Amino acid sequence: MSEVRLTTPSFLVLGIIDKLGEASPYDVKVEAARTVAPFWSMPHAQVYAQCDRLLEAGLLSEIRQPGGRNRRLMKLTDEGSAALRGWLADPAFVPVEARERGILKLWFGASPRVHAPVQIDEHRRTLDEYEELAGEVGELLTRGQREALEFGIRYERMMVDFWHWVESRES
Repeated sequence: MSEVRLTTPSFLVLGIIDKLGEASPYDVKVEAARTVAPFWSMPHAQVYAQCDRLLEAGLLSEIRQPGGRNRRLMKLTDEGSAALRGWLADPAFVPVEARERGILKLWFGASPRVHAPVQIDEHRRTLDEYEELAGEVGELLTRGQREALEFGIRYERMMVDFWHWVESRES
């Protein structure tokens, strides 16, 4: 077992495997796309690399399913559970890195007249999806999941409002 630097993607993998009980890297990829992708994207290749790193570090254990595909299933070790609990309990603040391509384009001189209508439409569409999801399954979510969904709703509302403001400034 080697010492490994744990990153947010490491904890994403640990958290998903913890929630599922046991999972293949593919299961982690699918669950991440289904659940946390709106606020934390993770490339598929990174999921597989993280699983390998965490396995090597002793934070995950692996069994191979017998049969033709020889699928590997992983679960948290005691060390992996302890690392995840420690991370969840850590209140440290990490500043948000907003990676909004449209805002970067504005910075470099893109036309608000061209970009604002598209941004408004797309953020409005995403907002509608989140609000629909909250209406359909909001009560079935854990408190933390509901709060994360609420973050998405509030973020999209703010982005719609921001792009309306940008559009209104166009002379």
